[in-house]
Amino acid sequence: MNGPDNPYTNTFTRLLDIESPIICGAMYPCSNPELVAAASEAGGIGIVQPISLTYVYGHDYRAGLRYIRSLTGKPIGVNMLVEGSSGTYRKRLEEWMDISLEEGVRFFVTALGNPRWVVDKAIQVGGIVFHDATNATHAKKALDNGVNGFICVNNRAGGHAGDLTPQALYDEISPLGMPTICAGGVGDRHTFHEALKIGYLGVQMGTRFIASKESAAHDDYKNAIIESKAADIVLTDRISGVPVSVINTPYIKRLGLKAGWLARQLLKGRWTKHWMRAFYAIMSGMKLKKASLWGSGYRDFFQAGKSVGTIDNVTSVADIMNELRDDHGS
Repeated sequence: MNGPDNPYTNTFTRLLDIESPIICGAMYPCSNPELVAAASEAGGIGIVQPISLTYVYGHDYRAGLRYIRSLTGKPIGVNMLVEGSSGTYRKRLEEWMDISLEEGVRFFVTALGNPRWVVDKAIQVGGIVFHDATNATHAKKALDNGVNGFICVNNRAGGHAGDLTPQALYDEISPLGMPTICAGGVGDRHTFHEALKIGYLGVQMGTRFIASKESAAHDDYKNAIIESKAADIVLTDRISGVPVSVINTPYIKRLGLKAGWLARQLLKGRWTKHWMRAFYAIMSGMKLKKASLWGSGYRDFFQAGKSVGTIDNVTSVADIMNELRDDHGS
């Protein structure tokens, strides 16, 4: 895979044994198994989002991983959202982690919490853990807990975006001396190579892969991505209690971007913020699932990043990968 003639071979691709430093990021609800497999088969790496695999697409977790394995023999990864991972949810996460390791998964992306327990399980079998980070403070905490690198989530990302530009975030996190991946704003060849020129070892993309043939997202969702410009992406805290990037559709305009007064107060509380975020996650999770699968006939409620401005067609994952990799360094 990583031979001398591959211009994209670097520390990251060698670490994961993949051809191209391109991650199809975990997305709720858009990470259908066919999309994950297609990203890996095309030379990058697809990341499983366990709740999407089980709740949205109805697979038993182990059976779902085996289905993906039937579509590609290349490496895949798994996303672990570790925030507030206690009680029943923590037990479920640990089950998913154990099954992932048993099924041969060796790359994990952690987010929104302390990744220590994921790291401890992964390193027993030579696994690799990268952590989502929006600033150097969070990255340093994750590094202290043993992660191998960082998914640097910038202010152009879809979903839970950061505050810093790709360059500023790289300047903050790269001094830690670990591999860094650019997440946010990458949707075409130019932005891919721009991230590599900054110094990132690779990119994580989500929005571009939603607008692919292998994505199970409704055509209304894909068309909204194609028709939108970067300026159409807005931040709302009415989905999860923290700012989330969405397309500013008529539904979002009616809903508004800010949580109500009571919700804002609960989100500030030391103990109530976790309960409030859980409430938001349940309510918005159902809406996002239906919007993704049913389209505007339900609600035009679509997460996306500022890379929408670079996306003008729906094509196969393989074609997306090839378009990104052509004319290296141009």
